[in-house]
Amino acid sequence: MTETQNIEYKQSWRDDHLKWICGFANAGGGVLFIGRNDRGQVTGAPEAHRLLEELPNKVRDILGILVAVNLCTEGDKEYLEIVVEGHPNPISCKGEYYLRSGNTNQLLKGAALDRFLLNRYGRTWDGSPLPGVTVADLSPSALAQFRQLARRSGRLDTAALKEPDAALLDKLKLMEGSYLKRAAALLFHPDPLSFFSGAFIKIGYFRPDADLVYHDEVNGDLFTQAALALDLLMTKYLKAVVTYEDIVRVERFPVPREALREALLNALVHRDYMNTAPIQIRVYDDRLVLWNPAVLPDGWTEQTLLEPHISQPHNPDIANAFFRAGEIEAWGRGIERIFSACHEARTPEPYIRLHAGGIWTEFVFSQEYFEHLSGGTAQKTSGKTSGKTSGKIVELIRENPKITIPEMAVHLEKSARTIEQQLSRLREEGVIVRIGPAKGGHWEIIDR
Repeated sequence: MTETQNIEYKQSWRDDHLKWICGFANAGGGVLFIGRNDRGQVTGAPEAHRLLEELPNKVRDILGILVAVNLCTEGDKEYLEIVVEGHPNPISCKGEYYLRSGNTNQLLKGAALDRFLLNRYGRTWDGSPLPGVTVADLSPSALAQFRQLARRSGRLDTAALKEPDAALLDKLKLMEGSYLKRAAALLFHPDPLSFFSGAFIKIGYFRPDADLVYHDEVNGDLFTQAALALDLLMTKYLKAVVTYEDIVRVERFPVPREALREALLNALVHRDYMNTAPIQIRVYDDRLVLWNPAVLPDGWTEQTLLEPHISQPHNPDIANAFFRAGEIEAWGRGIERIFSACHEARTPEPYIRLHAGGIWTEFVFSQEYFEHLSGGTAQKTSGKTSGKTSGKIVELIRENPKITIPEMAVHLEKSARTIEQQLSRLREEGVIVRIGPAKGGHWEIIDR
């Protein structure tokens, strides 16, 4: 047997191993074996009988918990089994907190420790009180804007919207006694950045060589940040393709407005505000990348985000206010709505991945978009080469329907953007179809 989330092997006892017992207690429980090597083979614990008497009292006196210490035998060798139950309240070892993660034992520090303690006491970061801020410090225009949005959405009683500001905030569960919660300052204070470093959005336009050309910072309450950031992206950073349907002017952007709006709202509502880095949006000639310093619920993975899931907001009080305002749904459908908006606009699905302490959402611009920008010259000048690449892509899909875009890029020695453009064209021509999400789905070739 190998070590797992719930199993740890030690050949002999040292008092330092109390940290592992602490980690198990904080992570749902586990078993610590004394007298087994890293491969789980029994090597024996010579002092097993003495430890059988001493360890229960030592664990009780230092960690404040009770554990079961069992004497086991295999052949003529004795070893100990220390069974640790999970505890709902946080357990410390000499003033430090440890958490079992995979087959490692992590010392919790800084923001990770704060999140752990808040969670164990049934609290969230955005639901904690913020002394020194009063209702009078909040922005009247931000509160008025919220009332207007909530009235339109119909998700809050009309009577509550007519209440004074303090009563409205109490209805939204943004007060704890006489204190405002952190969520209230983020939602309605004119300058949340004065309390929380990183509570803003940074947008930059980059050349292909990664040189920054120009940038903007978006500040203010969260509702204002969402509106201003979207407006900046659609008017300054993204170039629209203009066509005419009869006499009606039609503008098509490389990223659908609704998809971009949903991605921004997801980032603002679910980000980790204990992280001092801002939300960052990088715009290039061929893609838009949004990085959000977010923390997933325990047990969630990148795949969980891409599949149907229940709503577990990292900031429930902030999420509730945005829901009442009609800005988001309350059923964990944010990413699904992003994909739906892209499908409706016939633009590529974004890539969503966990990396570098946050969630990356990358929108790649379609080949059709570049062809419209260039008046069709892109298709004329590269049609022969594109045809060869498309044919090779179809062959790769025949061999492996689950092949990914990065894998295709390696096989064909092309950029990921080139592969994405060819896939988009093949889908538009009805040659292939994507079944399922970007992660976990597969390609199918349509026989014609």
